[in-house]
Amino acid sequence: MAADIAEQPAGFARLLDDEHSSAIAGVAAEIARRAPRNVVFVGRGTSDHAALYGAYLTEIRLGLPVASASPSAITLYGARPDYTGTLVIGVSQSGGSPDLTGVLRVARETGALTLAVTNNPSSPLAQAAELSVDVAAGHERAVAATKTYTAELLALLMLVEGVRAGDGRLPAEERTALDKLPQLAEDALRDTAADDLAQRYRFASRMVTTGRGYAYPTARETALKLMETSYLPALSFSGADLLHGPLAMTDPDVPVLAVVGDGPGGASMRDVVTRLAERRADVVTIGATDVAGASGRLAVPGVDERHGPLLDILPLQRLALALALARGEDPDAPRGLKKVTTTL
Repeated sequence: MAADIAEQPAGFARLLDDEHSSAIAGVAAEIARRAPRNVVFVGRGTSDHAALYGAYLTEIRLGLPVASASPSAITLYGARPDYTGTLVIGVSQSGGSPDLTGVLRVARETGALTLAVTNNPSSPLAQAAELSVDVAAGHERAVAATKTYTAELLALLMLVEGVRAGDGRLPAEERTALDKLPQLAEDALRDTAADDLAQRYRFASRMVTTGRGYAYPTARETALKLMETSYLPALSFSGADLLHGPLAMTDPDVPVLAVVGDGPGGASMRDVVTRLAERRADVVTIGATDVAGASGRLAVPGVDERHGPLLDILPLQRLALALALARGEDPDAPRGLKKVTTTL
């Protein structure tokens, strides 16, 4: 897991090279040409969190309505929704789960433009889709996904911005910002604060993660990483949902990880941190600046809010790794889990 985490800056650079960026631009141009009226995402686990990030990008940047498919409706109940005029995007690291492949197959048969975003371009998912994007993360050794997740995020970001441009190519300003990502990721991973924080949380019985907007997928992915590596019950909420009831369970014994970046999402999270502080919750924020009411911060470089999820997750992956080791667990071999999970 440590090796996979460390490879993410190189993964960003690889996806941004001429070969891979041109391939994504070609897919984006074709989507723009076909002009879908709405978008449906489908994914499981970590890839579903990447899909959620893609959903925020699609609604905010493209102005298209987005939904999440229910694979069981198709694979267990035999439903055949009419996907005419819809772009259906399957996001999967392995591209090997039959339920995701089944959704894309039925969607294509019922009129959808289908796209597979996967780390395995020869997978059943990629073969079932009309278009495919290779996230080019390379072989991931650990069961807990890290570098494939951030590769999916960057691929979806490049795809959406390419569609927005119309010709698939990233605008010069966007390209300049993304070209800084590999170095920014290196900088974020160099900070050891997450290792120190793991000692503080070593005996926690449960945790809460929270964020809003583009940061919400990061909160969800963090909770999953904590559960699958440390077996630590971690509940994830959007900042808004947290205030609609779950806030009542927070107290000094329940650590809270709050992703607070720049932009509207981060601004709204500052009020959430204030409310948590009123309950004397132990809040650590993830962001570029300190937040009133928090007891600590995992620092990340300040970037555009859209780009934040590619960096915010990095110290949180390190935290999950360090916490598992501090609790005497093996993060490379979580009990009961396999690298590829197949569901119907």
